Amino acid sequence: MEANESQELQEHAEHAEHDQSLRPVALTMTVLAVLVAVVTVLGHRTHTEAILNQTRAAVEQNRVSDDWAYYQAHKIRFNDTALTADLMSVLAISDKNKAQKIEKSYADHQEKWTAELKDEEEKAREEEKKVSEFEKKVEEAEARAKRFDLGEVLLEIGLVITSITLLTRKRAYWYLGLGFSVVGIVASVLGLLVK
Repeated sequence: MEANESQELQEHAEHAEHDQSLRPVALTMTVLAVLVAVVTVLGHRTHTEAILNQTRAAVEQNRVSDDWAYYQAHKIRFNDTALTADLMSVLAISDKNKAQKIEKSYADHQEKWTAELKDEEEKAREEEKKVSEFEKKVEEAEARAKRFDLGEVLLEIGLVITSITLLTRKRAYWYLGLGFSVVGIVASVLGLLVK
């Protein structure tokens, strides 16, 4: 709600104080204005939470991409070494001693890389779980924010309709405004309860 709108509503409320029959309407408008402000702040904070979690998910997704690229590079090196070892086993080599050392070196690398590949794959999968958790938090925050936005809109509609009572002196607008406000309050409370 804009500052000038709030000031205008306050002026209407002051005029209503002179007429005793409109005091409940003025009080209702004051309470609704406070509720609109509270729901607006909750909605803004929830939108900010969603954006922060979305950013965290993107950062984690980059880590996952890096982890899988690192895993892929090791896997390629592992396969190349295995192919070279296989090739050496079928070739006739004049220096058998040197060939055995190379084969042992390749076998040692293969053993080391086998363990590293498992670790890298587990690490990448853990990072993927973190991304999923952040994405779930984004969805939850967006669901809450939608309810807060709906609650804010309905409360503002209720406030405006209630203020019409001050102009027309017809209580039907007050009751209609209260109806919209109650629905807005329910929507806002549901925003608090969404998990």
